[in-house]
Amino acid sequence: MRRSFLTPALWIPAGLAIALLGLPLVALIVRAPWAQLPELLSRSEVLQALGLSLGTASIATVVSLALGIPLALVLARSADWPAVPRRLLRALVTVPLVLPPVVGGVALLLLLGRRGLIGQFLPFQIPFSTTAVVIAQVFVAMPFLVLAVESAVRASDRRFETAAATLGATRWTILRRVTLPLVAPGVSAGALLCFTRALGEFGATITFAGSFPGVTQTLPIATYLELQRDPDAAIALSLTLMVVSVAVLVTLRDRWVPGLTS
Repeated sequence: MRRSFLTPALWIPAGLAIALLGLPLVALIVRAPWAQLPELLSRSEVLQALGLSLGTASIATVVSLALGIPLALVLARSADWPAVPRRLLRALVTVPLVLPPVVGGVALLLLLGRRGLIGQFLPFQIPFSTTAVVIAQVFVAMPFLVLAVESAVRASDRRFETAAATLGATRWTILRRVTLPLVAPGVSAGALLCFTRALGEFGATITFAGSFPGVTQTLPIATYLELQRDPDAAIALSLTLMVVSVAVLVTLRDRWVPGLTS
């Protein structure tokens, strides 16, 4: 039996922290209109927002995989780079994690808006479209994928890659047949986190894409709007998002945080 070296004084702030994190979720479950839940969730506008959210979050995850895996490999193999470009690259990856989502939406508008740095040269308009929803979701969610894959790459045994290179395998073959299979758990964990973050994105989406039913009104935006019109519907939508998030965490378990057990 392991001996605990925790002082009893730690349990007071720890208990307060647990209460702060857990009681809001308990309140959501207790106050949920369970009897009306099927009716509330079967409304056409709710199903429309849910379908849009699932579709855009799925596309954002695929885009993040296509762009994020190469970026994670570059980050993981940048140990011999000069300090300044290495730190700058890492800062660019991690900034969306700490940047207020609304600020991210404003930044995307200034880049891709009708008078943006790039948007002014485009023959079509990106803001306030479904494409804008996907871009906003990729902006805020891809760092989760990148960091998860980078961590998996750094933890993998490079001797397998060295052995494959010694046997004459090309770099592409090593990447496809050795590196990616080794980091597959990290890729799947990062993809799940990316999908969940994209599904729950609100600030950057409403700033950059707006709230147009069937076009840009995702489930989090619909939840916010319903809170002003029908609190029971807002609770039902919030409960749906919470269930998805908890399901992802249960699926990840120790693949995201080493040492956790089921």
